[in-house]
Parts: sequence; structure tokens; C-alpha cells
Amino acid sequence: MDVELQILKHLARDAHPTVAIVDEYCAEYKDLFKEVRNYECFKYLHMGIISTIKRKSLPEIAKVVSINSAQSLHHFLANSDWSVNKLKQRRLNKLKKKLDGRAITLVIDETGDRKKGKKTDYVARQY
Repeated sequence: MDVELQILKHLARDAHPTVAIVDEYCAEYKDLFKEVRNYECFKYLHMGIISTIKRKSLPEIAKVVSINSAQSLHHFLANSDWSVNKLKQRRLNKLKKKLDGRAITLVIDETGDRKKGKKTDYVARQY
């Protein structure tokens, strides 16, 4: 049965495949999402983040991953019933396991100044 018919009949279905590396990475978090649509949005956001688009806004990500509307991504972030804390904890546990007790240096880039148009608040033009 094709995916469109499964959606129309509200039958259980597998998530749409994306890029292999994104699918492999996100598969480890699949059980955190009750609905396949939420899991797909999770994968689409990862695809958008690693894409080459300059603005990583939801509408721009929706365009680059070929979603008709950014509303599904917004709903996923704002209203879905998945646990951000469980996701963070699992990601942290994976990182600790990979590091295997080795020391690392964490660099925090604090250049995320709020911008309006082509200017940055409180910063003079630099040459």
C-alpha cells in the first residue's frame, strides 16, 4: 500500500526516508516519538540544520527539505508530546560513551547577537 493511502486511512506507516546519514543518526531517537509525523519533522529539522542555506528559519528549512508548509515544523517544536529532556539526556549519554573518559575542550561562540536587517545592535561598522 502506498504512503499516501496509509496517511489517508490513518494506518501505521514507516517514516519517509531522507539522507542516509540523517536517517541513521535519528534512528537512535525514534522511540522518543509516539507519532511518525513527529519523527519525520525531527529528521527534517536535522536535514535543514546541516544544509547549506544561510538562514536556518523554519520556513527556509521547510523549503529546502520540500515540505509544503513550515507549520508542521512549528507544531512539532511548539506542541508535540515528545520530551526534550529525554532527548538531551540520550544525546549526552551517547557523547559520554564516545568520549570514554577523555578530556575535551568546549568552545562557546557567543557571537549570536540579535540583528535587525543588515546591522547588529550596538556594534559599529567594522572594516
